[in-house]
Amino acid sequence: KDLQRRLGNGDRAVLDGYLESVREIERRAQVASSKDLSALKIPDAPLGELENFAEQVKLMFDLIALAYQADITRMVAFVMAAEGTNRTYNHIGIPDAFHPMSHHANDLERLNKLAKIQTWHVEKFAEFLAKMAATPDGQGTLLDHSIFMYGSNMSNSDLHNNYPEPNILVGGGNGKMKVGGQHIVLPEKTPIANLHLTLLQKVGVERDKFGDSTGTIAEV
Repeated sequence: KDLQRRLGNGDRAVLDGYLESVREIERRAQVASSKDLSALKIPDAPLGELENFAEQVKLMFDLIALAYQADITRMVAFVMAAEGTNRTYNHIGIPDAFHPMSHHANDLERLNKLAKIQTWHVEKFAEFLAKMAATPDGQGTLLDHSIFMYGSNMSNSDLHNNYPEPNILVGGGNGKMKVGGQHIVLPEKTPIANLHLTLLQKVGVERDKFGDSTGTIAEV
């Protein structure tokens, strides 16, 4: 209360928004932890996804946004679902276990289901980015001052290969990133470590080598 009285209107609105976000996450976490699981019978094998998987993903993204807003951390790694998971996606109409389905053998039905799952994941990422873009930070927004990389550790899951491997980069990097809206196709067999090295240098880490990198990516 005392701090709010000493803040200007703009800073007070930012503080109020942050505190309300904290309270909302606390309420949702309390609801998630208050379920009585004592009467549940544990099956011999998992039958499907956790009931609140979609809420867990959203809750994690909201916590990440809060951590950035409060400057608790400058780096986050979040795995929404591991590639080897047998999770199902009943909430979007896909009861199949993910990992067996990922060995699609070019079956069109399986490929369409995989595309629907990946679309859902990207939509959750986009919702998080929208939240970052709507959160003021200095002379811009949290998204203006951040860099986020979204991708997978695999290209064709049927072959277990990792090339070509698409990645999404979003954020202004505090002015260090080039204008967005680009679709960059790199020379064949460019190591993904080149992208990692490029991003490290963008955020001020002085390195000239990362893993099997062979250089940086000028287009980023």
